[in-house]
Amino acid sequence: MEASSSSSSSSAPPPPPPSIPASGVWADASPLLAAACRDLEDGELVHGENFSLFGAMSALEIMDPKMDSGIEKSGYYSVEEAIEDGFAPVPLSLDRTLDIQRTLDVMDHLFSCEATWHKGHTLAQTVFTCIYLMRMERTSSHAILNSFCRILRATCYAVVSVVSTARTHEEEDLFTMSFGLPLRDEGDEKCLSILNSVEETVSRQLRACKAQALSKKKTLEGLESLQDNPDLEEDYCRALLCRLRFRKHFYHVVTCLRKPHGRGLELARKHVASCLAELSLMLKSRDFLRSQSNNTSQQGDEATTASGVCPVGFDASLNSRLLSPAPPRAVKIVSWSDAIRYYEKLLHDLDIICSSPLDLVLENVLHFVVQFQKSVPDLVPRAFLQTLLVQDGKLYGRDLPCDVISRALSLPDIIGDKEFQMNEFVVQLGQLVINLLKILCTNTAWQRRKLGKSLQDWSTISIQLELALKREFGETRNVLPHENMCMRVSKQLLVWTQEHTYWVAYRFLILGFELDLYSPSEYCMVYWYMYVVLMKLIEQMQLRILASARRKGKKKKDHSKDSSRDTAFPSSCLLLQCHVLLSEGLSMMLAALRNESNSFQSPSIFNSEQERFIQHFDLLQKARLPEHITYYSFRESASHAFIADLTKYNFFKEIQKIIPSLRGSFASEPEKLAEIRQIEQVAEHNRIALNIISQVGAGDPSLRVSFEFTHHPHFAVAVVKRS
Repeated sequence: MEASSSSSSSSAPPPPPPSIPASGVWADASPLLAAACRDLEDGELVHGENFSLFGAMSALEIMDPKMDSGIEKSGYYSVEEAIEDGFAPVPLSLDRTLDIQRTLDVMDHLFSCEATWHKGHTLAQTVFTCIYLMRMERTSSHAILNSFCRILRATCYAVVSVVSTARTHEEEDLFTMSFGLPLRDEGDEKCLSILNSVEETVSRQLRACKAQALSKKKTLEGLESLQDNPDLEEDYCRALLCRLRFRKHFYHVVTCLRKPHGRGLELARKHVASCLAELSLMLKSRDFLRSQSNNTSQQGDEATTASGVCPVGFDASLNSRLLSPAPPRAVKIVSWSDAIRYYEKLLHDLDIICSSPLDLVLENVLHFVVQFQKSVPDLVPRAFLQTLLVQDGKLYGRDLPCDVISRALSLPDIIGDKEFQMNEFVVQLGQLVINLLKILCTNTAWQRRKLGKSLQDWSTISIQLELALKREFGETRNVLPHENMCMRVSKQLLVWTQEHTYWVAYRFLILGFELDLYSPSEYCMVYWYMYVVLMKLIEQMQLRILASARRKGKKKKDHSKDSSRDTAFPSSCLLLQCHVLLSEGLSMMLAALRNESNSFQSPSIFNSEQERFIQHFDLLQKARLPEHITYYSFRESASHAFIADLTKYNFFKEIQKIIPSLRGSFASEPEKLAEIRQIEQVAEHNRIALNIISQVGAGDPSLRVSFEFTHHPHFAVAVVKRS
């Protein structure tokens, strides 16, 4: 087809290339293209007058299986075409036994599709590949299938709403896209009552089957059987019931978790337990369903149904042809067995959320979220956790951020104080606290990235607070008993801000281990920076605890006049001290090995050690966390480390002295006891390794030292071998 062109005057600029006209005579260009292919050299291009770079970038590459959705000749081009061809029949078979079998296969495949969607794929490629969901009105005559599809669609809509509200879907941005699919319709609010009615019918049928077995009757009186074989009726009833009940209880879990202020947590937990029970019954039904299946097209662990049979009514490529924004290629649906395992983990994660004590103390909330993230939860439970923690800009939808901060400062007198709430610094800190809770609910990669960006905000407000405090009250940093309320609040607010600034910095550093961002040659600088940050963190924590202890002591009549007396620090400080000793000990051990055996030094032609230091800690350096800490500070510290000095002051042995008191303090907290056990194992193994290196000599060429994370995710264990 030849494009037309228009003439232009010499004074006017040339017009843009004309576009392809909407109408014209089309001709077969295959001979021309074949001739061009024979004559073209590498780098040459045949194009029309209307060719432009923008057009080339916007075009779809034909015959590319990843981009050209029309390359496959199989499949249908519309839902109506598929229905007319009998691809999604209703009923699913005229044979009533086969109809129930196929209905169960559709349920199971939708179950696998939903798990695949939760893993980050789109609704168009997973759940809505089912034609029965695309045209729900067709299933009205099939009560079981209609009730199942209706409550599944309502559940998907509720999950999309939660994830969209939490905005955790930014990491899997395709999750919430509906592509214009019928995700909601009139009557969906009645999905639960419709399912309950069907469930009651199947339950009566099951009870009748049991009664028939006891009375040894051959027929069921007053009830219509689900299918034609009386010997199979009870097993089919059980298989249907557990799937229907799972959908019902899971829908209840989703709706209860969405209730404001955590009011539905207790009820949601009961439904989680019911879901887990129904999952076990679904697994038990697999052997029966496979025994009734004559189709061997799907066998083994890859089957997306319990029976192993491919379901009817699904077209994976239909939406890519109908919906222009839908991804053009089909995705691999997870197997039914993997879907069962996914839901078991999902429900266990949701159960942890339901067990939340709704603690209003910020430190406890942060600890709860960090512990929750250790199980590596998927997108959906993290979205539910965030919507529980942050509602309408408040903690649990109840407490304003300023009240959370005043409670953290151990100053209940100012809770609800309007002047404190309107303070510029308090407002900014409240926004940072809410943002921090949201960040901690994202996946590990996004969490580290966003924490790094937030460091500048925490550092800036900390510096501004310190300058304002100096301007108003002078250089004194310690909280004194005789101070007025304004001075005391300002100083405690500064200490609290700096403590959480370093908490964020430490969290940023340790997430690098979980993401495998550090190489063994960089462990030395990483542990050194962790030690520096931890020292600042524990310093601010002790200042806060001292201020709180003095305030409480002032109310007692027998309070000592010497306000500078020693205060027993809580076990949290001692646990943090173990982290300090581990970081310092590992840093010095690695530095000593570098100095005496030239190990753990991997010079790169691409970047120097200083450049790698900047790459890892640039965000901390820009935020001045801590101040006056540079690469040269690290080099100076590392250059003086030797094995002989380490054996004199054994950091790992010091940890073992602290452990017994920690065990007694955390006797009622299993999670803390598990962490203490991990720290103890790391300290013991590294103490033994240090003794061996000291006896053999770090410079011995036969000595081989490596570091592995066998006991703790963030603190390595030295493994010593001789070649």
